[in-house]
Order: sequence, then structure tokens, then C-alpha cells
Amino acid sequence: MSDHEFTSPTGSRRSFLKQAALVAGAGLAGAALAGEPMRTKPRPLGRGEAPKPPKEGDPIRMAVIGTGGMGRGHCNAFASFAANGDENLEIVALADVNDLHVEQAKQDIMSKGQSLTPDTYRDYKKILERDDIHGVLIASPEHWHAKMAMDAVHAGKDVYCEKPMTLHLDEALAVQQTVHNNPGVMFVVGTQKMMLPKYLEAKKLVESGAIGKPTFSQTSYCRNTPDGEWNYYQIDPRWEPGENLDWEAWLGEYGPREWDPKVYIRWRRYRDFSTGILGDLLVHEMTPLILALDSVGWPTNVVATGGHYIDTEMENHDQVNLTVQFEGGHTMIVAGSTCNEVGLENLIRGHEGNIYLNSRHCEMRPTRPFVDLVDPQRIECPDIGSDHDQMRLAWLRSIRDRKQPDSTVDFATKVMVAVGLASRSIWDGHAYTYDPKTQVAARV
Repeated sequence: MSDHEFTSPTGSRRSFLKQAALVAGAGLAGAALAGEPMRTKPRPLGRGEAPKPPKEGDPIRMAVIGTGGMGRGHCNAFASFAANGDENLEIVALADVNDLHVEQAKQDIMSKGQSLTPDTYRDYKKILERDDIHGVLIASPEHWHAKMAMDAVHAGKDVYCEKPMTLHLDEALAVQQTVHNNPGVMFVVGTQKMMLPKYLEAKKLVESGAIGKPTFSQTSYCRNTPDGEWNYYQIDPRWEPGENLDWEAWLGEYGPREWDPKVYIRWRRYRDFSTGILGDLLVHEMTPLILALDSVGWPTNVVATGGHYIDTEMENHDQVNLTVQFEGGHTMIVAGSTCNEVGLENLIRGHEGNIYLNSRHCEMRPTRPFVDLVDPQRIECPDIGSDHDQMRLAWLRSIRDRKQPDSTVDFATKVMVAVGLASRSIWDGHAYTYDPKTQVAARV
């Protein structure tokens, strides 16, 4: 094996010995790129506590880990579900290293009419130690997703993990194995566009052979932020590390380093803590498209480029372009930008027909050589309202009925193969291959 291969972690003794030999030989598993901080290579957790779902008629007791911008939004949404009678639930606990953030989230919840005052913690593990919590929502920065998700699954909590599922590919593989080791846990990744009916209709069309062989797809997430993407997250002068904010806990194994409020609140701009456009934006579009193209299998070849064209202060790139090939013989191209808002049309191309997905509906039109053989189809899709709320409600339903929603750990891992390898490709200039059978990725 070469020094640019890395493999999936696993809990079995045989694989552990294989992995140990690889690491002993060359430090290969999930090896960091030049310039990346050293970090502990993730290991999946084995069988943990069994979930304890709520009894019929009892409220779902949930907790939120990470109560910054996205976490606070989740607190408001779930508290509104309870207030409106959409679901019988209580947000019973909150965890955040920032006392100001957790206090504001608590006040938001109480303002929605919840009578129970949530307990607050700086250490998220205090939440996982409780046996009265059914579900945990993780909305921390990306570099904490894997650790928190695996700990929550092992503690027997149903999990809603914000996207991207992890920061690095080896972490995604460890999370995937941990979830598989705990099959009773309901695990959802918050890529809410998977709830849009048009993608499920596209999946049916692809798998029915309506477009012939699916050969080529395209999607994008593009916007234009003149002041610099994510700079709109404001620095609060009240933050005092060591007093009301635990900076070292926030950094975790990416510390120690001097306090930097820009890194703390605008972490998506920095390579150590985020893949930027890739993980924060493009996963929204890639995940449902990969669902529609489930029949083409896993990504097997990834190459990407990135540029600093306008926002030269941002460490992550303000323009990225990906080419992803799949094992079933299909190519997906993906564009992401924070310096131009005109994106690509959402489109699945087949030998005999194309599927257009830019609107709420799903439309199939035959390609020119097949217009006399293939009938066009337009599938009208209902307006489901907020896809984000539908994703949240789907997770709550799964806590009660124990039926896994579509946004599974496996689909999230498929996306992380593309995202993780694209990030490596951008930074080191090489293409990458991935073998879904062995879960081994290698630099070309």
C-alpha cells in the first residue's frame, strides 16, 4: 500500500489488526494532508446502550448540542412544534461551550410556551449520561460532529446530526460503522432536500429505465457574498474565554491556539474546521441527487479544483468545481461559488431521456434520437412547505415508530466520499479513487 491510501476504521479484530499494521507501517489511515493539524484517527464504537423510546402518550424528551446559529434555529423550530401541537415533545437539555448562546436558546424555548425549563451544560457528555433523553440533535461545528455523533449513538440516543455528517472521510466511515453496530438507533443527517418529492419521483424514473442508462448529472449551490461568505456571523464583544466561553473545549484536539473570535464564529471560512462550500452548501444539492441516482452506486473517482478569486481573505475557497464518477458508470459535475450566484440546472441526463429538477416538479423529456420511442412525462409534486421542518418531523416520527427516514448514515457517507475526496483533491492537486467494497481511498 502506498503512503497516500487510507482505509475505513472498523470494530472487528481482523480489521483492527489489519489497520494497526497499516498504521504501524506508514501512518496511513486517514493521514492528514500537509498543513492539516494532527488529530486522533477515529475508531468506531461497538454496541452501546439500547435506545429507550418514549411510551405511547409520553412526550419525546430531546436535547440539543450546540446552540449557536443553526442550533438556536432548531430550538425554535422544535419548540414551535410542541406549541402548535405538531408533536408531543419537550426540549429538556442544552449543551454549548458558550454560556451566552445556551442561555439565549433556553429563553427562546421558554418564549414558545414550554413550561419545563431545559437544563444547561457546557459538557455535552452530561446530556448523554442521562437516561431520560430519547433523542439528541447535534448542531456543533463540523470538527465535533463525528465524536459527538458516535458518543450519542453509543449512549443509546436517537440522533439528528447536522450536515455535513463529518469533517473528514475517515470520520464518516467511523460514524457509519458505529451506527451499523447499533442498529436500534434512529440516525438522521439533516440534509432536508431529501424530503422533496421530486427527487423520489426522479429515483423511480431512473430505476424504471425511463431515461435509459443514466450517464451524466449536474447540480450546484452558488451565491454571491460581496462582504465575504459567513462574515455575516457577528462577533459578540461580551464573549470572554475562560469566563463565559470555554475556548479550549471548542477547539478540542485542534488546539491549543490563541483565542480568535473570527475562527470561533466564522469557522466555515477555515480549513481546520470546515470544508467550506463543499460541506456547508454543496451537500444540500448532492445528497438528494445521489438519492435519485441510488442505482449507480457509490462514488469511485473524484477530482476537484478550487480558487480564491474574490474572497482572498477566506482560507477555504470561494469557487469549487467537482467531477465525481460512480461505480455504475455515471458522472456527476458539481459547482459551488460564493462569488457568483448563477448556478447549474439540476439535471439528470440519460441515454434516452433527461430529468429536469429545477422546479418543484419532476419532468422527463426524451433525447432527440428517442423522441418517437419515449413519451415525455411531467410529474406534479405537492408543496410540502418547509422541507427543513419536514426533515425534523420525520426524525421525531422515527423516534416513535422506529422506522428509519431516507436521510440515512449510508447516504450521508456516500456524500462524504465525494466531499472528503474533493477536499483532498482541491488542496493537494491529485485525483482520488474509492473502492466501496473495501472502503479504501487512494490518491491517483
